[in-house]
Amino acid sequence: MYKQILRPLLFQFDAEAVHHFSFSSLKLIHKLPGVSSLLKKKFVLDDPRLEREVFGLKFKNPVGLAAGFDKNAELFQELSNLGFGFIEIGTVTPKPQDGNPKKRLFRLKKDSAIINRMGFNNQGVDEAVKRLRKNKGVLIGGNIGKNKITSNAEAFNDYDYNFEALFDYVDYFVVNVSSPNTPNLRALQDKEPLTQLLDHLQSKNLKKTKPKPILLKIAPDLTESQLLDIIEIVGETKIAGVIATNTTISREGLLSKAKDEAGGLSGKPLTKTSTDVIRFLSQKSNKAFPIIGVGGIMTAEDAIEKLEAGASLVQLYTGFVYEGPGLVKAINQAILDKMS
Repeated sequence: MYKQILRPLLFQFDAEAVHHFSFSSLKLIHKLPGVSSLLKKKFVLDDPRLEREVFGLKFKNPVGLAAGFDKNAELFQELSNLGFGFIEIGTVTPKPQDGNPKKRLFRLKKDSAIINRMGFNNQGVDEAVKRLRKNKGVLIGGNIGKNKITSNAEAFNDYDYNFEALFDYVDYFVVNVSSPNTPNLRALQDKEPLTQLLDHLQSKNLKKTKPKPILLKIAPDLTESQLLDIIEIVGETKIAGVIATNTTISREGLLSKAKDEAGGLSGKPLTKTSTDVIRFLSQKSNKAFPIIGVGGIMTAEDAIEKLEAGASLVQLYTGFVYEGPGLVKAINQAILDKMS
């Protein structure tokens, strides 16, 4: 029903407006008696064979929702009813910020892709915490970034604030230094500043009674030399793993009119690149750390490829927008089918 009726209708309107409308609608229908149970029955595939233990956490299934969809932790409970094994909120920043000027979200229908230049628009980490306090059993990742007005030299302070604010309310952390939509942010991926940032967060983490897994989200545009640096940095800082990958600045082979819009590209054009990065990291590190695979998962087969390339878990964003919640169940079913 989603692809035949809902998607053609929704795709007639502005992408960001539709996102907010969909959020409001999902929240509203969950207030109706019995809706949660109906959605779970339709979309949740509950099978112990899907459970995964990764960086010390138990996931009900290996399919998660990537950061960027539920930035402000407004809908994680409702989204979990659509079959996701975990939800990653954010990217959050210490202070609320509007992000970049609109229009900033573009569908590339001919390419099954999205370009966004949102710019970490969010209500601030403290607002997210208020909602996360009401969490009822959803495994949550907290994706953290810096405010636009914060210089790279002072970025430590922003990541510090987010880390402390979220610590009691998320199951794992993701350090986001790979978004192309905050000026100079990707410079923090360079070896020296990235090592210093991760070392700093790990030192705070290890002082906690029960430290939380810290992951690094990387860009798909890194060279092989830079990816080897990432492997070395993960080993040196002893963080829990990597999320591969964020959106790309590449525009190779696109057909849609919106292809020249500035921002990060996600969706089908990223499928192979993301999988190649996962395979490279897995092989060159000798599977030394877990990888969450994200980028261009539009079919169950795409997810299986990422898992076979070395990912322990996968996440959806653009595939969820284009294919609907049925994709989550399809991936989990494909994983079960591979076992039989």
